Amino acid sequence: MVEHKKDILLSELLKALSDNTRRSLLTHLCQHGQSRVTDLAKYYDMSLNAISKHIKVLEKAGLVTRKNIGRTHWINADLSKVKHIENWIKQLKSIWGLRLDKLDEILQKGDGNND
Repeated sequence: MVEHKKDILLSELLKALSDNTRRSLLTHLCQHGQSRVTDLAKYYDMSLNAISKHIKVLEKAGLVTRKNIGRTHWINADLSKVKHIENWIKQLKSIWGLRLDKLDEILQKGDGNND
């Protein structure tokens, strides 16, 4: 059950980051700090509706937070869930490392047989 939840979270994170505009929004927020939705829409030359849809996907994945002050919506990057992607990539690297170690072992055994 826990693994299933982690898989769902990883899928949501990767889906959210699969779009270039959303990656750019997250990068922009990391570099410049929190921004108003209206300012982001101007920066990206997009309609407020389009930028809001991208932000909602990032929010659902937990990559940004929204704070409403009056009618103004402030968006801030939250990279705390990125660790799930990092952990998955570490697992992939570990698997490949083991495979490369095994290949090296096989190649070394092969070198010894040719003497």
